Parts: sequence; C-alpha cells; structure tokens
Amino acid sequence: MVLLKGFEIEIYTGTPQGEIVGLSDKIVADLDGFMREPDSRNVEYVTEPLQNYESLLCALLRPRRVLRNYLKQLGDYTLIPGSTLSLGGSDRFFRSNPENPYHDYIEQTYGTKVVTASVHINIGIDDPEVLMRACRLIRLEAPLFLALSASSPFIDGKATGYHSTRWGLFPQTPSHVPLFTSHAHHIEWVEEQLLAGTMQNVRHLWVSVRPNGDRRPFDLNRLELRICDLVTDPIALLAITALLEARLLQVIENPDLDPLTQSKFSPAELVSITTNNEIAAASASLDAQLQHWQDGRSILARDWIAELDREVWAIAKKHGFSCFLSPLHKILREGNEAQHWLQLHKVGFDSQCVITQAIAATQEREIELQNKLCSPLPV
Repeated sequence: MVLLKGFEIEIYTGTPQGEIVGLSDKIVADLDGFMREPDSRNVEYVTEPLQNYESLLCALLRPRRVLRNYLKQLGDYTLIPGSTLSLGGSDRFFRSNPENPYHDYIEQTYGTKVVTASVHINIGIDDPEVLMRACRLIRLEAPLFLALSASSPFIDGKATGYHSTRWGLFPQTPSHVPLFTSHAHHIEWVEEQLLAGTMQNVRHLWVSVRPNGDRRPFDLNRLELRICDLVTDPIALLAITALLEARLLQVIENPDLDPLTQSKFSPAELVSITTNNEIAAASASLDAQLQHWQDGRSILARDWIAELDREVWAIAKKHGFSCFLSPLHKILREGNEAQHWLQLHKVGFDSQCVITQAIAATQEREIELQNKLCSPLPV
C-alpha cells in the first residue's frame, strides 16, 4: 500500500532582483489551476493526489514552468523562493480580491503576518479514527518537518533571528487547539469554535497539522501538514514527504503508535511541549533543542530526524520508496535553505544578494530536473 499524496504550493512572484510584486489577479484570470491568496503577491497551485513519487516530481514542476513562461510574457518577472517578504513590503497589505469579506477579516485581524509562502503536504487516510491518531502523532513531530524546511530568515531586508520567521510570526488560530481524541471530539470542538467565532469557517483552523476533507469536519480523508516553509527544490520536498508517508504507514500498521497511550505526559502537557518545540524549531531549525513527546528527553532536532529516518527506512523500503528518503541526509549534513542563506549573510553578503542568488539557483534547478525527468509541455 502506498498512500495518495498532493501538495498545495504558495509562491511569491516578482523581479529577478528580489522585489515581490502582486500579479495573482492576472495569473488567476489567465491560467487554469492557479488560485489567489488574500494578498496578491503570492499565488497558489495544487497538485492532484498521486501515489508515485516520480509523477509527483513532474506534478510539482509543470505548473511552475507554465507560470514562469506566463510571467515572462508580462515582463521581467520570476518566482521568488523563501516564505516571507524577505526584502521589503511587510508594512502594507495588497488585496487580491477587495470584495471578499473573509479577506477583509484576515487583513484587519492579522495584517501581513499571513502574507507568507509555504507548502502544505496532504496525504490520504480514509479511516477517520486512524486519521485522528495520525494527526495526534504528526502534530507532536511537526517541529521536525519545520526544521527540515525552514526558508525564511529575513524580513524587510534584515535577519530576524528566526530560521522560519514565517512560523515564528504566523498567527496560529484558534490560539489553543487540543489533541483530538476521536473524530467525534474533533467535530464537537470545531462546531464550538464556529459558534464562538474563534473560527470564521471550517478552513480557519491554522495549526501545524489538521485533518482535511471535502466536507470538514464530517467527511475527512487526508492529513494536511501545514507547518513547512516553502521548499523550492522538489527533490528535498519529496524527501520530506517520504519521511511523513513512512511515519503514517507506521501509524496505519501499528494501532499502538499513539501519543495518548505511548507518552508519560497528559494531552494538555503534550500540546504545551509541541508548542515550545515549534517555537524552538522556528528559531534554530535543525540546531533546535527539542523535548521528545514520549519520555521528555532533550534532543537536537537533527538527531531526532536521523532517529526517525532510521526507524522508518525499512517500511519505506517495503513500500518501494526508500530511495526518496536519502536526500534527507544531505539536508541534515549541509543544512536547510535558511541555514545556507544565513551562512552567506554571516560572511558579508547582504540579504538582497542572498535572495537574488537563490532566485537564479531555483530556476536553474527546475530546468535541470525538467530536462532530465519530465516530458516537455504540450505546444
């Protein structure tokens, strides 16, 4: 059994010099498959659910190639890596749809803290009780996925002290989300939040991991990991996804793998531990000192990831995708994107220089992978 996987990718548009420019109204009007975010400076595309990692790679790259070709027609525009307004513009909101009342609420309540780019990884699990158990476990391990993906050390041209400024500043909503003990608990809790106004609608649950489906909170069929910064290299993103899928296959095959029974901590204590771990991972990513949910021991994020990688390798091999885990070793050895950028910054490159280099490198990497692995676009 291999699970269905899909991605929601939010990405900034702008100039090769790193200025982020709002173009989503034009993109959404002219191209199929792209959706607007509340602010016009980033745009979203979604890949269809697929089982095969090779197919997923091309599903990630093709829309980006279409978008790059379209941006060239508009002018000297490109796609900009990173998950925050790295070089400027955080002082104001650029509304993509001034008529949308939900966007009114978002702008007035959160301002530009939500004008971020990220990747949401969706993996299919049909059984709602297994899905809830998976959400419990992955929520407690979500800081590890943030540590692997961090790519937002700058805002408005300055290093912020975070590796993931996006997650460090992002308004998690509602402010307290429990570990859901069952599907019924989840339904009851969501209905309470909607009634209280702490959630404006069923989508307004902004937490590291949530159950997702076509009629939330009732019909659920996938786990959505929302914590990751934008990972522009598809090979790195597939490695992170393979780690998540292998862990979920463990959950499915082993009903005892459940924080409610396998931890010495209460559910409330576990939420507190993972909140602190998320803050630590947003600050120091792979070098963050975390607290393990099972026994409370202190462990470096990179060491915990390496432990998990060793634990799930056999299950990934059994299901035929262990080779997609191997790029994790390079990330653990050489650092994530935020750490690369901060190393350059430390030796004297200013943030604009770092971002313009990353813009060029991202495009080169996409072209290399497309030419090697994906068929050309239909004419």
